[in-house]
Amino acid sequence: MGIDEIALRKGHKDFVVVLSDLDTHRLIGMAPSRTHAAIEAVLNTWGTDVLSNVVEVSMDLSGNYRGLVRRLMPQADIVADRFHVMSLVNQELNQARNALRRSPDDLPDGVTPEEAKAALKASKYALLKPKAHLTDTQRDKLAEVIAVSPKLTLMHQSKEDFRELFDAESWFQALPDVLDWMKAAKPLYPNAVATIRRWFGEVLHFELRTTSGVVEGINTRLKLIKRSGYGFTNFERFRLRCLICWHFSPTAA
Repeated sequence: MGIDEIALRKGHKDFVVVLSDLDTHRLIGMAPSRTHAAIEAVLNTWGTDVLSNVVEVSMDLSGNYRGLVRRLMPQADIVADRFHVMSLVNQELNQARNALRRSPDDLPDGVTPEEAKAALKASKYALLKPKAHLTDTQRDKLAEVIAVSPKLTLMHQSKEDFRELFDAESWFQALPDVLDWMKAAKPLYPNAVATIRRWFGEVLHFELRTTSGVVEGINTRLKLIKRSGYGFTNFERFRLRCLICWHFSPTAA
């Protein structure tokens, strides 16, 4: 099962919680708010037989739902979604890139601030995308960044090393490498490392190969439904419209 959230109205804080079946790629429930009481009310309608058979719950690393899942579905493995884990690292890398663009420092000999700013311009995706997936243009841009910033060079390599850890066959195999990475990366990624430490067990469930692809696909469809209805202010109408789209076939006899 996947747990995520979307805003009912753009620019507002009225988030609704989205519950999805990761096996069938279907929406299976929605809660009107992010409170535990609202989510628990929905889950309780499924009954204990259903809840006791949930084997895996994927979520982001906000921490809002972990305690609730542990209480209602103690048998389920809680998995920190790989996309959100990598996003922690990428966010901190991009913040360092932006800071260096605003105020270039610690530059190699012979590199001027103007040259550094030029190299860092439009460099976001060259730094954040997996190196193996870069276009030729992005590879050239990455080479420019590496030439002007030792810090971003180290951070980029550390990011790539972390991504490779997800290819391990099991948490037991990856555990020493993850610990080594966290120790080496702490000066470069203090916030990401601190969060990963708090979610260490959930992050190590990566051998389940769970990603946010299913959840993000469902969220994209929900946003299209919301847009087609010119925005919804009534949660119940929005919920019913969404559930119908997944569970009712107009061609069914």
